[in-house]
Amino acid sequence: MLDDFLFRAALAGVGLTLATGPLGAFVVWRRMAYFGDATAHAAILGVALSFGFGISVYVGIIAVALGMAITVASLAGRGHTMDATLGVLAHSALAFGLVAASFLTEVRVDLSAWLFGDILAVGRSDLVVVWLGALAVLALLAWRWQALLTATVSDELAVASGLNPRREGLALTLALALVVAVAIKIVGALLIAAMLIIPAAAARRLARGPEGMAALASLIGALAVLAGLAASLRFDTPAGPSIVAAAASLFALIALLPRR
Repeated sequence: MLDDFLFRAALAGVGLTLATGPLGAFVVWRRMAYFGDATAHAAILGVALSFGFGISVYVGIIAVALGMAITVASLAGRGHTMDATLGVLAHSALAFGLVAASFLTEVRVDLSAWLFGDILAVGRSDLVVVWLGALAVLALLAWRWQALLTATVSDELAVASGLNPRREGLALTLALALVVAVAIKIVGALLIAAMLIIPAAAARRLARGPEGMAALASLIGALAVLAGLAASLRFDTPAGPSIVAAAASLFALIALLPRR
C-alpha cells in the first residue's frame, strides 16, 4: 500500500473528495444530477478538442463544460424542457467527442482511460492539478456558501435578500466544470456524476445540517476512494469503477441504518 503509484492515487482521490463532497450536496439539493451527468459526458468532446488543437486537456474540458451550461441556460430560457435539453446535449457531445477522437490519427488517444478513469496512472503534475482544482472549488463554495444555500431554498428568497439566482447558478456551474476537469482522469467521464451524487446522498441520511452533510459527503467519498483502491489491489479490478462500487456499498450500508 506504500508504493508510489498507489500513494499518489490515494492522495488524488482524497483530494478530489474535498470538492465533490460539498458540491455533491448542492447537486442533490438542487436536483442537478442529470446536469452533472451531462457535463461529464460533454467532457469527452473537450478531451478530443484538446488533443486536436494541442491545448491542455483541463482547459478543453472546462471550456466545453461551460459552453454546454450556457447553451442549456439559453435553450431553457426559450421554453425547452430542461431534461430533454440535457439529454440531447449530453449524448450529442459524447457522440461528437468519440467521432472527433477517431479523426486524431496522429495522436493516440486511449478513450477508455478518459471514460472510466485511470487513477493508478496519476503523476505528480496531475496530483498538483487535482489538489489545486479541488481547493479552488472548495474556496469558491465557501465564499458563496450562504448565498448558494439561499438560492437553493428559493429564487424568490434569494432576490428578496438582494442576491442574483442566475449568478449563484453560474458559480455552481463553474465549480462543476472544474470538478469534472480534475476528476476525469481519476474516475472517468462515465463515473464522475456517481462520485458527486452517491456520497452526498448517503450523507443526507446522517447529517443534521447543510455543513454537516457537506463534510460527511467528503468523508464518505474519501472512505470510498481508499476502499475502492484496496479492493482494486486485492481483486485486480478497475480502480475507478471499484471506487464507485465502494461508494455504492457505503450508501447501501447507511440506508440500512434505522432512521433517527
